[in-house]
Amino acid sequence: MSVPTTDLHKDDLIDHEKENEAVEDVAVLSPKLIFESIRRNGEEELLRPNRALLFSGIAAGILISFSVLGEALLRAWLPDAEWRYIVENMGYTFGFMLVILGRMQLFTENTITTVAPVLVSGKPGNFMRMIELWAIVLGANVIGAFIVAGFLAYAPVLAPDIASAFAELSRHATGMPAMEGMMRGIPAGVLIAALVWMLPTAKGNEVLLIFLFTWLIALGDFTHIVAGSVEMAYLLVQGELGLIQAVFSFFLPVLAGNVIGGTVIFTLLAWAQIQPEVEPK
Repeated sequence: MSVPTTDLHKDDLIDHEKENEAVEDVAVLSPKLIFESIRRNGEEELLRPNRALLFSGIAAGILISFSVLGEALLRAWLPDAEWRYIVENMGYTFGFMLVILGRMQLFTENTITTVAPVLVSGKPGNFMRMIELWAIVLGANVIGAFIVAGFLAYAPVLAPDIASAFAELSRHATGMPAMEGMMRGIPAGVLIAALVWMLPTAKGNEVLLIFLFTWLIALGDFTHIVAGSVEMAYLLVQGELGLIQAVFSFFLPVLAGNVIGGTVIFTLLAWAQIQPEVEPK
């Protein structure tokens, strides 16, 4: 008995839909679609209440300390060999995984996510809201950094060798000249922005992507304003670092470097390649 033509047509349609779904699952997102994904995330962040941004930023500032702590733990336990530097810097990835996968507010992520909707709309109101969000998130990240730094410095939580390694890392991060700190902040800003750009296409490989990019930041000895703020705060609360030196020799130069790398270099270049295809929102 022959199958009715209508049934054959339905089967063909179903097969065609399944094929389209399979293609969509494996297809590489175009730059325009990646930018649109980031723009939508940025719009959601710009609409979030300030209170939510504040507490999310504080949590990020606290949890990013596990990047410095992870590095200190490996330095303390590994033998003093030539390969130790490569392995100990894997610890730097821990805090970033907690913060990024936990969807918490990290200032350097916002140098691309919240800039995207501003570039598309071109509205002054969106620009002012972005600056407000940056100020809230960065301030909250620093508050979290000081909270965890005070805890690590004065609570009996770190063994002496680990505390010594933590202090060594902190002195190195905050001890370089201001211009060098800014220049080293530029590649870190580029890499974090590139990480945010690539996450929509990761499809189950997010952990590996975060690991590789943040490990590269540590291997390159690049400076990151939030992880570095934990190191800065750790020395400040113990009186090892003066406030003027902390602000003008470390904090502001590294902040400028991260913004230059994340926004001026990466985000604006990414925008330039897809701008002709994007309609104002």
